[in-house]
Amino acid sequence: MTTSRWRSVALGSAAAAILILSGCGEKRVPEPTEHATANGVTVTVTLLPAANGQRELQATFSPQQPGFHIYSIDLPSQGVDGLGIPTRLSVHGDLTPVGKPPSANLVTQLLRPAGLQTEIPVYPDGPVTFTMPVRQTGSHQADVVVSYGACSKSRCLMPVTDEVIHLSLN
Repeated sequence: MTTSRWRSVALGSAAAAILILSGCGEKRVPEPTEHATANGVTVTVTLLPAANGQRELQATFSPQQPGFHIYSIDLPSQGVDGLGIPTRLSVHGDLTPVGKPPSANLVTQLLRPAGLQTEIPVYPDGPVTFTMPVRQTGSHQADVVVSYGACSKSRCLMPVTDEVIHLSLN
């Protein structure tokens, strides 16, 4: 094969790879995403497509310090022996929850804070993502309302109650 033929084959292969990797020129619209940070935790909410024309709301709770855990979504409303705040996720505006309640990507574990006999269900240290099936009822805005708390074995951060994250849908 001649040098010019090799060059043509190489250029054609490179062009094909670029088209494949770039989605053949299709522009992908980024999924609606917003962030909020309060009391040592960043919450990132993203609206994703799901099966059957439905949508999924994903909310990732990320403690900003190593060794901190997010309290379980299954924690009783008053905590355990008055300790802890359950993680909560709800939507208002142009999103409506459908089907099952939010679910976590991790399994809870029991944490015994230093000096206490009480065990509190928490997610493993670091980020935890909750997924909630939703239906989009409009194209403007949804309010994602979150409540949560974070703790380590030796320290708890101030809880956040009913923090509203505005999610633009257009």
